[in-house]
Amino acid sequence: MGTILLCRHGETPWNRDRRVQGWAPTELTERGTEQAAALADFLADEYTVDRIVASDLERAAETARAVARATGVDVTFDARWRERDFGRMQGLAYDELFGVYPEYTLSEIGYAAAETVPESGESLLDMWERVTAAFDDLCESVGADETVAVVAHGGPLYAVTGTIKELDIVAAVLDQEQGNCAVNEVRVTDGNPGVELVRENVTSYLPESTTQENY
Repeated sequence: MGTILLCRHGETPWNRDRRVQGWAPTELTERGTEQAAALADFLADEYTVDRIVASDLERAAETARAVARATGVDVTFDARWRERDFGRMQGLAYDELFGVYPEYTLSEIGYAAAETVPESGESLLDMWERVTAAFDDLCESVGADETVAVVAHGGPLYAVTGTIKELDIVAAVLDQEQGNCAVNEVRVTDGNPGVELVRENVTSYLPESTTQENY
């Protein structure tokens, strides 16, 4: 039985200010750095991490490097674990995005919003397919007694956990939560269905001063 630990990056200024990040090279805040350090200690204490895979966007890479220091394991970067590319919409406040461009609002128009492609970006469905393909490849490669930590973003984690729970894309985004540095534990076996989500959105290990709303 292999184990995959799906982790979200620490807080960034754009998380704090509720702005659309996409592929923007945002770095961690001071609180985000503290969260990443707490995540690193939690993974090192609770698991024997054999491999680290991370999105190559800076906020995930910075978080993954903290995990690497705590575990002594090198990071392999895989761009397929990136957040959704929002193209020209990056940097907008969420209220502005959904107020001015309701075609992106899942809660208003449902599945059609997942198909909408921002200029110079990708649809939510495009991101979903990219990330689930990366997850499928990882499941095939993980060893029977191997533990792989993945450091990614909220959108990719919704995609994977939603797929495991057989949620549709709208419910997967609207009905789940993934806090900064949340941990989700997935067991991988040879049986059917082959993956089991055993821990979800774990943030209880974070110092109280570093917890926050999910966004």
